[in-house]
Amino acid sequence: MKLSGALRHPSLARRLVLLALGWSLATLIVSAVGLALLFQQAAIRRIDQTLSDVTVNLVAGSTVEGDQVIAPPFTDERALRAYSGWYWEIAEPTADGKLRALVPSYSLFDTTLRVPSDLVARMKANPGKHISFDTTGPQGEPLRARAEQGRLQGRNTPVIFLAAENSSPVIREVENFVVATSSIFILLGAGLVVAIIIQVRVGLRPLYNLQNEVAAVRRGKAQRVAGTYPSEVMPLAEELNALVEHNQQVVERQRTHVGNLAHALKTPISVMLTEASQQPGSLAELVGRQAQAMQQQVDHHLRRARAAARTQGQGERTSVAEVLDELSRTLEQIFRDKGVAIDWDAPDDLYFLGERQDLQEIAGNAVENACKWCKGRVRVRAEAIGDQKLRLVVEDDGAGLPPNRRDEVLRRGARLDESAPGSGLGLSIVDELARAYGGALRLGDSPMGGLRLEADLPQADA
Repeated sequence: MKLSGALRHPSLARRLVLLALGWSLATLIVSAVGLALLFQQAAIRRIDQTLSDVTVNLVAGSTVEGDQVIAPPFTDERALRAYSGWYWEIAEPTADGKLRALVPSYSLFDTTLRVPSDLVARMKANPGKHISFDTTGPQGEPLRARAEQGRLQGRNTPVIFLAAENSSPVIREVENFVVATSSIFILLGAGLVVAIIIQVRVGLRPLYNLQNEVAAVRRGKAQRVAGTYPSEVMPLAEELNALVEHNQQVVERQRTHVGNLAHALKTPISVMLTEASQQPGSLAELVGRQAQAMQQQVDHHLRRARAAARTQGQGERTSVAEVLDELSRTLEQIFRDKGVAIDWDAPDDLYFLGERQDLQEIAGNAVENACKWCKGRVRVRAEAIGDQKLRLVVEDDGAGLPPNRRDEVLRRGARLDESAPGSGLGLSIVDELARAYGGALRLGDSPMGGLRLEADLPQADA
């Protein structure tokens, strides 16, 4: 469920970070590969230049004495040390398209340079041009070689001048360069990752601030969005303020209509009750009972309408501890003849997300019901639970209520004991108001012996 929700609502910050990272990392990788290739090509060109100098010297300094080709003297000691990795050779093509060594360097000792099988054909196809190629040396080491065809005075057939150098040091240099460059680019990439994340967080901070302000308005800690935002976000903040003001106006109109309806209905009903009480007889008694039922229904529906209007408006914060303290003192006075003691406890920083009047009605009806049926002790607890929820628990030491009759007491006007005072609306009011605020009411057995009432309600931030 969480994964599907994330796919339906992708993060804007994640999208920006991934887009910037993808582009930056692709650029870094291409740059690193490009630098490595450029360095490798530069190293190869340096070897080729050295080999070119050798072949030019061979072409310029070689002579023919009789049938023998004499190579010019070389002062480089590498050409005099066997298998030194620095080689040269003067050869002639044979009839079968191969090469026969005429004068090898001392460094070749008893071997000759390995050349591609098509070298002679390529030299014939491209007269006057040199050919560079990679091969292996006498000990299997990698060589970079250069071949150039020329003619010597006193010799009718062309000869091919070859020079080769061990390319292992160049390969190591390239590898070291790649490692060093990769390390630098990895550090640069890590720095870019951090910089991009910081940039996105800083860039989106106005949206996070706007979210916090909207949450504060919803929870009743602010009346409107009051922050200063960039020009791209400010229109959204202004539209949210306009929406909040419009919502407040709608709620106020609903409250006005509810009040007007209450006055319009209560006055005729009160007149009917008064007249019925003054006119004895069965008809007056019937009218009185029906008018009283109408009054209960009007009170019930008006109460629900007011609660619905309040929950649609802006959030208000009500201290739970203050309400419980006030209710406990009041109800202990009302039930002083019965000797009821109310033990209540609630954190000072616990707040109900709603109007004080609604919390008084919820807690008042719940605690009053417990006082009616208790033997003398009532316990009230309020605590924060879960995410933005609080729980009000009311228990008594009375006889309790059988499980099969608990749903019955939540019906409007239901009274399990007709001898007890009241209209039978107490717990139904608690249930209706709790559900109007998105909460729930549960009845169970109390460890004290009586009924346990749990009401889950919305919690406001402290």
